[in-house]
Amino acid sequence: MPRHLLVLRLSAMGDVAMLPHALRALRTAWPDLRVTVATRPLFRPFFAGIDVDFLDVDPSGAQRSLAGMWRLAAVARERGVDAVADVHGTWRSKAFCASMRLHGIPAASIDKGRREKRRVIAEGWRAAPVRHTVLRYCDVFRRLGFSFDDPCPAGPVGPAVAAPSSAVSVAARRAEVAAPFTAVALPQELSGEKRGVWVGVAPFSAHRGKTYPEERAREVIGLLAARCERVFVHSGGGAEADFARAAEAEWPNVVALHGRVTLAQEIALIARMDCLVTMDSLAMHLASLTATPAVSVWGATCPALGFLGWGGDAANALQADLACRPCSRYGAKPCRYDDYRCMQAVDPERIVDRVAEVVGL
Repeated sequence: MPRHLLVLRLSAMGDVAMLPHALRALRTAWPDLRVTVATRPLFRPFFAGIDVDFLDVDPSGAQRSLAGMWRLAAVARERGVDAVADVHGTWRSKAFCASMRLHGIPAASIDKGRREKRRVIAEGWRAAPVRHTVLRYCDVFRRLGFSFDDPCPAGPVGPAVAAPSSAVSVAARRAEVAAPFTAVALPQELSGEKRGVWVGVAPFSAHRGKTYPEERAREVIGLLAARCERVFVHSGGGAEADFARAAEAEWPNVVALHGRVTLAQEIALIARMDCLVTMDSLAMHLASLTATPAVSVWGATCPALGFLGWGGDAANALQADLACRPCSRYGAKPCRYDDYRCMQAVDPERIVDRVAEVVGL
């Protein structure tokens, strides 16, 4: 059996954020195995509480070319890596694996299930779901000879989805999962004793087909601000940050997070929240890392494609009954009607009502 496994996953952020679930299960079953994660330095906070080393990768710089990936493979061999789990499955990762195999080091690559996902797109959002991405990561480890059980999700959580007899055990499980993340110190204005219900809203995504319309997002924030102690708006920079700051200026209990927290601090804050409203985006997977309940909104994509936050309650995935959904695996395809009606069709009241059920408002 291998003694030093290298796990390769370069991007995207949401996909990397799903990897810790699989690694935690692997490390539990194989505590003596040394694991090195090859990824971007920015993503290190995702792996809090897991005993892994890191090999930093810069796909836009030193590892942009084929030669760069071969040089990275040489560094891995110098570290004593004796097996590679390629959970990325692109030309970069395959070039890395080819170099390692030439030196007698076994490598296994992910099966992304492209044919199955095409079936879901053809059949529509009600189609039978494909194998979850987290389990596909586990499959790669198993092809290298590691036998272990599937990861145990912490959720679902909340009075609407947890029976009273199990509420204590679920809360304890959530606290255990979140502990490595809550150890990160928050900025002074976000720390201190937590009072009332805290809810996050992350209305943005890299693709318009997975982004909630701004006017509707503003309505969600206003409705939550009227019922919750604090509402946190997650965003990127530019126009997204402007939107978040405008919401903060309008409601006194709304906080715009961009520029105020690091990635590690953002995860720590999510761990303290009672619920997070999110799209099919990174924020959904950050909630899964901390076992925080998430109410997710789906448009161009759907949970059946295998990207629902690990352990998330399918009842909290809100989506419109439209024949054109889903239209692509990752939401990057332009809307055929040019109006992104799939995102418009999920009403703000429906989102807030679901949050109220989850947190017991």
